[in-house]
Amino acid sequence: MQREYVLASGNRGKLDEIIAMLDPLGFVVRPQSDWLIPEAEETAGTFIENALIKARHATRHTGLPSIADDSGLVVPALHGRPGIFSARYAGAGADADANNRRLLADLSGKHGIDRSAYFICVMVLVQSVDDPAPLIASGRWHGYILPAQRGHGGFGYDPLFGIADVKPDGGQRSAAELSREDKSRVSHRGQALRELVRQIRERDERITA
Repeated sequence: MQREYVLASGNRGKLDEIIAMLDPLGFVVRPQSDWLIPEAEETAGTFIENALIKARHATRHTGLPSIADDSGLVVPALHGRPGIFSARYAGAGADADANNRRLLADLSGKHGIDRSAYFICVMVLVQSVDDPAPLIASGRWHGYILPAQRGHGGFGYDPLFGIADVKPDGGQRSAAELSREDKSRVSHRGQALRELVRQIRERDERITA
C-alpha cells in the first residue's frame, strides 16, 4: 500500500539521507518545504518530544501523515552535550564548522574513553495531529571524537565522528569518509528508519488483514 508522507525537516542533509533510504522501498515522501511550512519551535528537553513536536507541526499544516526525526551527538564526558542542542552548539545560527570547533575545544586535553561519543536518532510517524499512538523508532551509532576533521562527505559532526571499526592499516576513519550507502547501513538514522519502516509495514498488514 503506497502512502504519501510529509518529511518534517528543513535540514538538507537529513532530507537527502532519509528520502534516499525510503525511495527504493516505495514510500512517497515530500519535504515540508513543498508546502512552505515554517520550522517548528523545538521547545522540549528530549529527542522524542522534539521529534513529535515537528511531526505534529507538519501534519497540522498539511493534513497528511508526517515523519520527523530528532537527532544529535552525545558525548558522555561532556555530560551528554551537545545533545538536543547539537545543531546550535556554538550558538544560534552557528554552522557545522563552528559547532565542530566548539566540540574540539570542549574536549581539549581529553583522551581515550573520554572521547567516546554516539549519535542518536529518534524517528516518529504521526497519522494525525491528535494521533494517540505514534510510531516511534530509535537508533544509536557508537564511536569517538577524532582530534581533527577528516573527510568531505556527510554533514554536521560527521568529519569528527570516528567510526568504531578501523582501516586495515590501523588508521582512523570518520563518518564523513563513508559512502552514502555504507553510512546508511550503520548510522543511527539508518537504524531508526529501518525500524520505523518495519513498524509501518506491520501496522499496514494488520489494517489490511
